[in-house]
Amino acid sequence: MAPVTDDDLAALAALRAEVEACTLCGLHATRTRAVPGEGDPSSDLMFVGEAPGYHEDQQGRPFVGQAGKLLEQLLASIGLTREQVFIANVLKSRPPNNRDPRPEEIAACQPYLWRQIGLIKPKVICTLGNHATKLLTGSPAGITRVHGRPQATEISGHSLYLYPIFHPAAALYTPAMLTTLHEDFRRLPEMLAHAAPQAGAAERPAEQPEPPTADSRAAPAHAAGDAPVVTHADEAEAPPVKPEQLGLF
Repeated sequence: MAPVTDDDLAALAALRAEVEACTLCGLHATRTRAVPGEGDPSSDLMFVGEAPGYHEDQQGRPFVGQAGKLLEQLLASIGLTREQVFIANVLKSRPPNNRDPRPEEIAACQPYLWRQIGLIKPKVICTLGNHATKLLTGSPAGITRVHGRPQATEISGHSLYLYPIFHPAAALYTPAMLTTLHEDFRRLPEMLAHAAPQAGAAERPAEQPEPPTADSRAAPAHAAGDAPVVTHADEAEAPPVKPEQLGLF
């Protein structure tokens, strides 16, 4: 776990205030509250989801809906709490009706995420679902193809591993995906026990990947709040079931 300095804490606080006052895209006009992210600023493990959902928008906190409850259960299964990791999203404001992020919205929010990563300096970033995975890997490959496969990279001058996994919102409705999510989570302690990749060992420089275009993001993903019904072919691996059948309520 990298030590966090007073300067880092001050920079994170300033970044939070900047996000809360942000008007760089049209989402500022429809959100209730911005959701900068939260957690341990010295954590080795960071999670990046897609965007706030309804409850996140109301509270100004990430992953506080049903997907967040599942994320907490997954963390508990490897001996961690949400207070011991840092949780953020690609977008810091909720898209209306939990629609997919638009390229211009991702482009507006990306610098905030990159600055967070540069200040927190995690060993591992778990990208949750398609949008986060495609942005941080710089690849159009969908989450079904790359989940559970660590990728060495560098962001904001910091070497780390990207670890794509399914979004908890998708697993809420798809039992087969929930099993896979548990299996991928079980690999995290081993990854965290190893040193971060050395500078220069990255498979792909990720300093400033291009935001996805409308063509490259033809595959929709899910939002980070209350889980929508999963319809995307990459993520609909089994017929959806009701969340209460999974024992999450």
